[in-house]
Amino acid sequence: MSGGHFEYKQRQIDLIVDGIEEHLELMGKERWDVNTLGRREFYSEYPEERTYPFESEKVQERMVQAIRALKIAKVYAQRVDWYLSGDDGEESFLERLDKELDNLNVEPKKCKYVKREGESCTLNDNCTYPNCKE
Repeated sequence: MSGGHFEYKQRQIDLIVDGIEEHLELMGKERWDVNTLGRREFYSEYPEERTYPFESEKVQERMVQAIRALKIAKVYAQRVDWYLSGDDGEESFLERLDKELDNLNVEPKKCKYVKREGESCTLNDNCTYPNCKE
């Protein structure tokens, strides 16, 4: 396996990105455990907790900015890891870094049926993008 200089910790960046994207995706959707035994009473008493909270547009914008920055950081961490581990020389390090940055998709995942940030999927209130059913 290549790399290892940073003990493969750059993978943690992907997990953070996934967590932020999931948080944005779940906003306003009903929680999965609403009808779970023992939780019905809680949600009856606190109906505002039945759905995941919405974040303000400013917070959502900053979370999207965080996703972009983290994806860029992941590319740099990976390429530097390979360079410091001796897997890439100077030329291949610079070429691969530039290529990966050029090909990087820094837009967060979101369902194509959501027309406005914070809105639920128009096809399915329980959309599980990227597996949204058409």
